[in-house]
Amino acid sequence: MVEKEAKKTRGKKKSIAKKKESLDVKEVEFSFYAPEAREVFLAGEFNQWDIWSLPMRKDEEGIWRLMVELNPGSYEFKFFVDGAWFEDLTEAQVVPNPFGTQNYVIGV
Repeated sequence: MVEKEAKKTRGKKKSIAKKKESLDVKEVEFSFYAPEAREVFLAGEFNQWDIWSLPMRKDEEGIWRLMVELNPGSYEFKFFVDGAWFEDLTEAQVVPNPFGTQNYVIGV
């Protein structure tokens, strides 16, 4: 009986922590201007650099957009455009990566 009660209490503590963590989540819009592109994906630390899991949608103006829920922090990311990493965003904060290129950085 005591073990079962302890397990129930631990489960409640975890769910409370999850609720508190989700209150800090912010919706962040990623946008990328590429009217000629056929497909654009967002990849970064927030999705383990999976180049296929976050497809973006293009609007009438040629801007690809995607809303992503992120906890506060700093995240490295890149755009995967028509089968290749995109490397040239002007005015974006960048950091070097281990592959000799750069990743973009966003703070939430």
